[in-house]
Amino acid sequence: MSTPPRAFSLVETGEALTRGDEPSPTRSAVLTRLSHSHMRFGTFQRLAYLDRRDLMVQLVDHVIESYFPDLADESDRPAVLMRAVVSASARLLSRWMSAGFVHGVLNTDNMVVTGESFDYGPWRFLPRNDPNFVAAYFDHAGLYSFGRQPEAVFWNLQQLAGCLSLVTDQAALLAALNSFSDLYRAALRGAMLDRLGLKSRGAEADIALVNTAFRALAEGGETLRWEPFFFDWFGGAASEERALRGPRAGLYAGEAFLDLRRALADFDPDRPERLAHPAFARPEPEELIIDEVEALWSPIADADDWGPLNAKLARIDAAREAYALGQAQI
Repeated sequence: MSTPPRAFSLVETGEALTRGDEPSPTRSAVLTRLSHSHMRFGTFQRLAYLDRRDLMVQLVDHVIESYFPDLADESDRPAVLMRAVVSASARLLSRWMSAGFVHGVLNTDNMVVTGESFDYGPWRFLPRNDPNFVAAYFDHAGLYSFGRQPEAVFWNLQQLAGCLSLVTDQAALLAALNSFSDLYRAALRGAMLDRLGLKSRGAEADIALVNTAFRALAEGGETLRWEPFFFDWFGGAASEERALRGPRAGLYAGEAFLDLRRALADFDPDRPERLAHPAFARPEPEELIIDEVEALWSPIADADDWGPLNAKLARIDAAREAYALGQAQI
């Protein structure tokens, strides 16, 4: 389920908005979101704080019956729920890391049991590969920086396990936690193959390619933006000619990218017909860099002009159609 909530409606109230804690627009609105669940890790923490074992059992039953009905017949419901949440969270994290997404406020109250992106405020997408990049203006210590997101997610899972220890054996919860690292690595491998539009060649070869891709991103330094890298090499060797005549051709032709080009040559593209989409004829991909996104507000605020925002949304839809991510490999 590792998907963000969908915006269902946005209704302006006509009221002035004043917030002293963070920069924000000054027109109030009510945003309605659709999500599989709003059941936060923090919901479990509240019951643990109150030492309500009875309510914890009811909550576990509710979550399984509502969101994981295939686990309903399991005897140790808290333990199997923990395994399910660990798996879902590992998959969600892998999608963030492959997309260069920085949540910003990755605490237990901003994670839900179904493994969906939830309640990010000062979000960012990476301009360039930078593990120390932070999204929240108040995160001076880099607690939720891009590179520390795996650590933050695992810490949150530990807090959830601590809550569930009120109603089940700790050993089973520890076993679930110990599976996180392997699940995350496997999910990240799959996410990176999806982003590069390639078919798997098995765990060993896939891992080698993923490591090579991350090294290439690091080698690109300040010159190489995150999203254009995946855009240029989508389909692997099938896009080499396109990449070597594009805006970053000089970078890719250099010594630092030889290993990447050799590695990509060993992989078959997944659904190569996607490269025929008009989006790949453009020199640059669609990005969600914060400066561009925030600039969309000015025409709305100044002249109630929603044209630039609607145009951006249309381009995002075209990119989504071109990549067609989330579908099984053939």
